Amino acid sequence: MSLADGLERAAEALPELADAIRPANGDPEQLLRALDGEQARTVLAWMLAEVPDDAGELALEWAEHDSGVAALSALDEASLPKPARKALRRVRHRLRSRGVELPETPVSARVARLPEAEPEVEGAFVSPLDPGGSRAVVMVVSHPSSGARIFELVTDELRGIRRCEVYKATRGKARRFLKEATEGPQRTGVEVPLASARALVGSIAARQPTDRSLPRTFAEWRSEIAGAPEGTPTPGALAASALSEPTAEDRTRLLALIADGLLGPWPPPEALLRATVEQLEEARNAKIVVAGGRRRERFEEILDEAVEHAYDEGFSALTAARFEESAYVLWKSGREDDARACLSGARAFHSGGDSGGGEEARSNPVARALLERLLAPLLKAAGEEKTTEESESLLVKP
Repeated sequence: MSLADGLERAAEALPELADAIRPANGDPEQLLRALDGEQARTVLAWMLAEVPDDAGELALEWAEHDSGVAALSALDEASLPKPARKALRRVRHRLRSRGVELPETPVSARVARLPEAEPEVEGAFVSPLDPGGSRAVVMVVSHPSSGARIFELVTDELRGIRRCEVYKATRGKARRFLKEATEGPQRTGVEVPLASARALVGSIAARQPTDRSLPRTFAEWRSEIAGAPEGTPTPGALAASALSEPTAEDRTRLLALIADGLLGPWPPPEALLRATVEQLEEARNAKIVVAGGRRRERFEEILDEAVEHAYDEGFSALTAARFEESAYVLWKSGREDDARACLSGARAFHSGGDSGGGEEARSNPVARALLERLLAPLLKAAGEEKTTEESESLLVKP
C-alpha cells in the first residue's frame, strides 16, 4: 500500500478530517499545513495503529518541519495499541539516528501550532563525463505552491541535450536526494551552484546539432533549467578561475590519465572515426607484405591525418570545454592535481593556446593521446600481427 492509499483510508476512518486529508493528494507537507497540532497527532496515531509502514513514511517527511516534530512528540505511547507502540518506537529511533531531537517522554498536552513558511530547497549537481563524453546534470527547484521539481538531464558537448526528465517530489525527499547524491561513498556527482548548472545546460543547448531536436520536456522547461543570467560562469569556468596555472608536469600527468583510461577518449564525429578505422584496417590487411617498420609508419600517417581532421577548431573547442568541466568535478572531489592536469588539456585545445585545431592539432600530444586511446584495441592487434609477420617474413631487410 502506498502512503496516498494509507491517507485515503485515514480520511474514510476520520470523516471529520477528510476535508483536510483528501485535498493534500498524498503530499505529506501539504497535509501538515492543513492540520493543526491536535489533528496532526490524531492522523498519525490512527495510521500508526492501522497502517504502520505508511505512518513511518509520513513521520519521516513530517520530521522535516517543527510542527511535524511537535505532533510526533505529542503522541502518548501508552494510549496506543501494542503494534502501534512498536511502530512509534521504530520511527522515533530512525528520527534520532538522523539527528532529530525528540523528548524522551511524550507531551500529552494539546500542541499549539503557529503558521510556518515551508523552507525552500534548491541545488544542482553534475556527474563525471563518461568515456563517450556524456554526463548527468541534475537540478532541484522548489515549486511555488508546494513540493519540488527534480530536473534530470543527460548532456554532451558534441551531441547536445540528449535526455530531459522532470519529477515531482516533496521538499523533504528532494533535500535528501541532493544530500545522498553528493555526499558519502555512494555519491554520484558533485554539487554545483544552480546558476552555473543552468549556464552549462544553456551553453550546450545553444550548440544543439541540427539533426537532433531538443527533447520536448526540455523545450517546455527551458527557462527554468537553462535560463542563467548572461555572464554566469559554468562549473568549468569556476574551476579555471580558482585553480593555479597548469604546468608541464600537469601535462605529463594528463597524458598518463588518458593512457590509463581515466579520462576521455571522447570520440570525434562518427563519420570521421569510421573513415580512420577503415584506413587502419586497410593498412593492416594489405596483401603486399611490407616491413613492420613501414607498416607502423603508415599507421602514424593515418593517425596524423585523423588528428588534423578530427580536431578542427569546432571540435577542439568542445574538447577544451570537456576538460574544463572534468576539472571542476575532480577539483570538488578533492583531486586538485588531476584537476590542474585537465586544465592543461583545455589549454592545449583552445585556439591561440599551445595548439588549436586543424594542422596545429598534429603537434598537440593530448589530441594524439585521446585518439590513440580510442583506437587502442585496433592498434594493439595490428602491432601483434606486425611482430608475427616480422618473425616469419622471408624478405631480406637492408
